[in-house]
Amino acid sequence: MNSVRITSDAYLACLIHALSTEREEVMGLLLGEISDNKANICSVCMMRRSDKQPDRVEISPEQLSAAAIEAETLAVKLNKKIQVLGWYHSHPHITVWPSHVDVRTQADYQTMAQDFIGLIFSCFHEVDMKCSMKVICFQSIPKYGDSNSYEYIKLPLQVLPSLYSTINPICVGAIVHLINILSEEERDTFLTNQKSCQDEITQIHNGAVYVQSLSHLLQVLGGPVLQLIEHKIQDNNKVIQQLTTQREELKLLLSSDETGYSV
Repeated sequence: MNSVRITSDAYLACLIHALSTEREEVMGLLLGEISDNKANICSVCMMRRSDKQPDRVEISPEQLSAAAIEAETLAVKLNKKIQVLGWYHSHPHITVWPSHVDVRTQADYQTMAQDFIGLIFSCFHEVDMKCSMKVICFQSIPKYGDSNSYEYIKLPLQVLPSLYSTINPICVGAIVHLINILSEEERDTFLTNQKSCQDEITQIHNGAVYVQSLSHLLQVLGGPVLQLIEHKIQDNNKVIQQLTTQREELKLLLSSDETGYSV
């Protein structure tokens, strides 16, 4: 793999996902196609976490299978050879560099697909009292002289400008789905805590925490996503107006051709 290219829309979707929580890592899969030994990422498949951990994430075989089905659907829609190209996850409050667990996980993925790539988004990491945001693209290779150990290599990553005036519909759908994913995670955590607790006061407290978590989720993601959708509607209306104008011009042109007059 020589280099990796990702559309600004897909990059934004990954970034929004990474910034959705600073307490635990989040993850997802990267969809796109390979051409001329270059990975071209055009969409993402955000994953639901079965277990929230501040320092690691895991993708189940069922999630990989679901992402492959989504890639096939997208391939038909775009008429391209879309497939699962890699994975991404966040590093909240720590550096962007892959941990030994990340390197080993990446190596395991590459046993299934040699060109599989990884992206890490470091967020909420303070350097000199300033919060920084960094991203790295990497793969794993065996260490020299020790085929059972691995190290990472960086791959060039290029963010391509969007062809749309706003984020494309496919990535909008992924971002909207993110709200559902995070809501379901909060609900499952609440129900699990309620089952293991018999004390009424603690159950009331758990309910208040659950409501607070949902309110925070709507504040952080719900409002911006709604604004994003409104901008997309405005953009679509502009396109409709342009197409309507072009249609009328073509009608006029065809009418003049039929009557033998030039416009």
